[in-house]
Amino acid sequence: MTSRRTAVKTLGVALGGTALPLASMRSAFAAEPVKVGFVYISPISDAGWTYQHELGRREMVKALGDKVQTKVVENVPEGPDAERVFRELAQSGHKIVFGTSFGYMNYMVKVAQQFPNNDFEHCTGYKTGKNLGIYNGRFYQGRYLCGLVAGKMTKSNIIGFVAAFPIPEVVMAINSFIRGARAVNPKAEMRVIWANTWYDPGKERAAAEALVAQGADVLTHHTDSTVVAQFAEQKGVWVCSYHSDMRKYAPTKQLTASEEIWGGYYTKTIGKVVDGTWKPDNTWGGIKEGMIDIAPLNPAVPADVKAMVLQAKEDIGSGKRHPFEGPVVDQAGKTVVPKGQNITDDALSKMDYYVEGVAGKLPKS
Repeated sequence: MTSRRTAVKTLGVALGGTALPLASMRSAFAAEPVKVGFVYISPISDAGWTYQHELGRREMVKALGDKVQTKVVENVPEGPDAERVFRELAQSGHKIVFGTSFGYMNYMVKVAQQFPNNDFEHCTGYKTGKNLGIYNGRFYQGRYLCGLVAGKMTKSNIIGFVAAFPIPEVVMAINSFIRGARAVNPKAEMRVIWANTWYDPGKERAAAEALVAQGADVLTHHTDSTVVAQFAEQKGVWVCSYHSDMRKYAPTKQLTASEEIWGGYYTKTIGKVVDGTWKPDNTWGGIKEGMIDIAPLNPAVPADVKAMVLQAKEDIGSGKRHPFEGPVVDQAGKTVVPKGQNITDDALSKMDYYVEGVAGKLPKS
């Protein structure tokens, strides 16, 4: 990367050693784009977690134009390789680096401490620093809406969930989904199979097959590929997709999808880096902030159900309704949030139990 010192020297030579007017120098530096790095856990593909972040990056680039220059590194595993990639991006002049997977957290913390003049943002983590911010989506809001639809559409009353890792983010997704389902169908039951991976189409499909074999007629997932949606279409069972609208892969069987929308966040955050006002922050945005939404409902969903879901979406966005409004009862029958209260953000971020309606035992993370 051309340093400021080198840039000054080059400009001076170009003018025969004559000193540049200050305004001209400022203009020259202002034209230099901010280099931004994005690190993805899986291939970009055309749907899923990483794809949604990529859409956000593209929207940001469109909005900020030549003020930014981005570099994407995809398919980076959660391990020492992530640390290497973060370090290389920082060393190569990327002013801000975004890490978009939970397991990147400790590696990004380490690199952020080694590069105090660079900025870092970690998605879904909980550790911050002087130059490290965190951001996340209130995924549970979209999950609850999907649960409402699933609860109305299931005939077997068994909903199958292909899960990644038993961390609070995933557990609250499971719980929120079944709370939505049981709000309209008290007989609904959630069965969970843990794939123990964010992205492994083979494992994800095997889990989906096992859930259908157990009687599930609605599937959902908290993994990154499109394979659960594809499998649902092949088997003729419903699916509530995750991350992206996956109608392309389940054109007749997708009921809806819980979607994340990152473009506004990336544009706002990187805009602050461009104008020099960025500071580490903790953002957790949902429907209200335009970071969470659901895909169009399947035409097979009755009109009254569609109206009910859209009203719930409006109520959640306005704060009138909370997916975890009390009473919240855990799997053992213990009331963890009393009637008349909503669960707190702190309790949500530490969720380590199943609510009533989820079958099986939650493994330790």
